[in-house]
Amino acid sequence: MSLKIVLLVIFILATGTGIYHVFKPLPQDLSFRGPERPLLDARLLTDMTYRDASGRVQMEHEIFDEVIRLIGQAEKLIVVDMFLFNDSRPDDSYRPLSEQLTEALIARGQQVDGLRIAVITDPLNTFYGGQKSPYFERLRDAGIPVIETALNELRDSNPLWSAGWRLCCQWFGNSDTSGWLPNLMDGGEVTLRSYLALPNFKANHRKVLIVDEAERLRGVITSANPHDGSSKHSNVALSFTGPAVNDLLVSEQAVLALSGATLNLAADVLPDAFPGQVEDTVARVVTEAKILDSALAMVNSAPKGAKLDLAMFYLAHRELVTAFIEAHDRGVNVRVLLDPNKEAFGHEKSGIPNRQVAMELTQADITVRWCNTHGEQCHSKMLIRHDPDDRWQLLMGSANFTRRNLDDLNLETDILVRGSTITPLFENASSFFDRQWQAGPGKTPALSLPYETYADHSRIRYWRYRFMETTGLSTF
Repeated sequence: MSLKIVLLVIFILATGTGIYHVFKPLPQDLSFRGPERPLLDARLLTDMTYRDASGRVQMEHEIFDEVIRLIGQAEKLIVVDMFLFNDSRPDDSYRPLSEQLTEALIARGQQVDGLRIAVITDPLNTFYGGQKSPYFERLRDAGIPVIETALNELRDSNPLWSAGWRLCCQWFGNSDTSGWLPNLMDGGEVTLRSYLALPNFKANHRKVLIVDEAERLRGVITSANPHDGSSKHSNVALSFTGPAVNDLLVSEQAVLALSGATLNLAADVLPDAFPGQVEDTVARVVTEAKILDSALAMVNSAPKGAKLDLAMFYLAHRELVTAFIEAHDRGVNVRVLLDPNKEAFGHEKSGIPNRQVAMELTQADITVRWCNTHGEQCHSKMLIRHDPDDRWQLLMGSANFTRRNLDDLNLETDILVRGSTITPLFENASSFFDRQWQAGPGKTPALSLPYETYADHSRIRYWRYRFMETTGLSTF
């Protein structure tokens, strides 16, 4: 067989593999859209880091205090699904969230006989099987299953790399005892196979907690990770009870199933039917591409005179960028608060994609401000809509507004809330946004800065962002 024929066969195999794994059917119950359910006892939790007038770091953090409290009172069920769960951090000034969460889970499991616990996470925490996690080993030694999500079952977000990787490399698995290359992410040594898996750029990016609480289930959907290096980030979370938590549990069982795991549930840990209950605030759980559908519906149906406030770590999805511009053009008041994408865990970043999208939005006369970060990230993912008749909607959770997060590539979980009258939940969400938006410059503390601070009008970097977003050759 000639070399040309061999190369042609390899090209056809790679192309076919790439196309299939971009469009293949999703596993059951992914890209989930639950029905609207009464939302009960909803509590907005926020984390905020800023500098005071003297330049000292101030942290007002609630999310993992509440997560650990809820774990500490569970009697029947704990399901944790968290993307980053490790102690990588720039220095010792960061909160040891990974240690605290591990200790809380082990302690509660030892205190309560028959407590069902499942920890779901992303294999990035073991560098795709190339290194042991001391936290996962401790949990498993305590009888708590840790499920590293089977990412190969998901569609490929970077097919230019993944097609070849699936043909040549996925079959070799990995080893956590034979590393010989430095782990640049967290010290130690890993195999070449870990580095070859990294450019697949796919993740279980969810951040979810489900526990029983006083004969009901309580869910927490958040943008925060139990990751030491992320412990200073600004984040948001919604803690809630009601029948929507059952839908959240269904969505998590889907992740267990695709990873070949199960969670045996007793009938008495699935309450919250609430027959005949009427509430003026309702919510639905949405995952993967159903988050995009929800966001587009919120923006595209916003009437003239409505307000749209977006606080987002990454904004890059082309449909949403266009939708925000069109909403502004028809008389919707749009405000966009973005992370400047200038640093991550002690490393400088290029500003892509937020600075390029901010240029587009500003040119369309949409007001953009930057979070005033100093090493930490403005990591919230929250969209608020307030209509002239005081109806409102809130979309929040794990998903950045990017192709990878919203096009059935990553695993993501958000919650969409809708209310017909103003409630404390809406007021708290609006107050959190307004506080970041209005404070600075000229106010103390300066929590946000004007667009000009990080304006980037480079056409080269703009088209670089567009290429990265389209092809998947990016980490956002």
